[in-house]
Amino acid sequence: MISRFVPFSDAASEGLPLGQLLRLSLFQVSVGMAAVMLLGTLNRVMIVELDLAATLVAAMIALPVLVAPMRAVLGFRSDTYRSAIGWKRLPYLWFGALWQFGGLAIMPFALLILGGYDQLRVLPYAGEIAAGIAFVMTGLGMHMTQTAGLALAADRADDATRPRVVALLWVAFLAGMLVSSLLIGWLLRDFDPVLLIRVVQGTAVATLLLNLVALWKQEAPKPQSKEERAAPRPQFRDAWSDLARGGTAGRLILAVFLGTMAFAMQDVLLEPYGGAILGLSVSSTTYLTATWAAGALAAFALAARKLSEGLHPTRLAVRGVLTGIAGFAAIILSAPVESAPLFFAGALLIGFGGGLFAVATLTTAMTLPTDGLAGRGLALGVWGAAQATAQGTATALGGAARDGVQALADAGVLGTALQLPTTGYSVVYHAEIGLLFLTLLALAPLVRAPAPQRPSTRLELADFPT
Repeated sequence: MISRFVPFSDAASEGLPLGQLLRLSLFQVSVGMAAVMLLGTLNRVMIVELDLAATLVAAMIALPVLVAPMRAVLGFRSDTYRSAIGWKRLPYLWFGALWQFGGLAIMPFALLILGGYDQLRVLPYAGEIAAGIAFVMTGLGMHMTQTAGLALAADRADDATRPRVVALLWVAFLAGMLVSSLLIGWLLRDFDPVLLIRVVQGTAVATLLLNLVALWKQEAPKPQSKEERAAPRPQFRDAWSDLARGGTAGRLILAVFLGTMAFAMQDVLLEPYGGAILGLSVSSTTYLTATWAAGALAAFALAARKLSEGLHPTRLAVRGVLTGIAGFAAIILSAPVESAPLFFAGALLIGFGGGLFAVATLTTAMTLPTDGLAGRGLALGVWGAAQATAQGTATALGGAARDGVQALADAGVLGTALQLPTTGYSVVYHAEIGLLFLTLLALAPLVRAPAPQRPSTRLELADFPT
């Protein structure tokens, strides 16, 4: 009776009871903590307190993105791993936790050396090398943990509950980011090098403990004989060929990459655009995130209903892309007409379009046809690798493109007609519209692919990742 009132209680199944599912979701909390540490807390500490160059900081933050393509290989290896115990996912989940722990454990010392706190430095670029190793280790651990954990959850869930399980895991990820950002921000309100060491290493210990609790008894042992373990393993290229044999996997990856880039290039530009171009106050621009989130929430609700009615997910993705084009057009037009409501409407449409696109492409990825060599680990790894790589690339390109174009415009290189404060922003927004049109071209062949089997139960808002 109580389970009826517990959020996501309908995600439980006979193979994955609610208690074990909630415990398994802790691996996403640990990844959320690490993401906040890398992208938020340490980003600010390096630039403000340690007075490091923004270019160096950006390079360090980009290092975890560079290892994102490894998610496909890691997912495949977890599909085909063999051991005497018979575990496949747990070893990768555990070693991912160890990589996260190790990276975060050495992180504060590396940053303090990088910031000049090392008075006995004897190796040139010791700080840069140590910080780079720490960021790569943490990023690799995050990718390994998340890929193996999602695959394990998908393995244990049944067909009816699998979308709800994935949704709960992504809610856990966001909850981990929210709680850890508030807690870490409060602990570091008065910066001190020793305090930084304590907080970051405390996060490392919490990461290890959360993952240990998460993976405990989550995968049943299936002992394998010596002959079974010695048998040749499938090759990655064969599994990828299996995944791509239907002709949709490659197109889907291309569409996910282009679409994610198109929706993500504005991540670091939307609030500055509202403040610098439209003159909005800081309090006003903070509502942009809520506006974007409201659009995404509405998209999840619509997607749940449309997919329940049997709409082809690729057609839903196309609708998301078209909505995104309208959103960027509204933002571009908000400057010449000086309309803040039009600007907020554009942000709402971008959130709505991005939500539709994410839900639709994820649905397609989870139902890619295979002949047995390619498992869920590979499919989820490829999807995650494409999305993570595109997200990081787009964020870096968006800021760099805006600064570079605006510098040329201010210098008069582009002509007097473009010597405006909006030029840099406008070029990026137009580039995003162009990427969305390319996404439509990538999606076109997928519309003709067979639609996934209609769900046997009605889909609700909680069925999709947030």
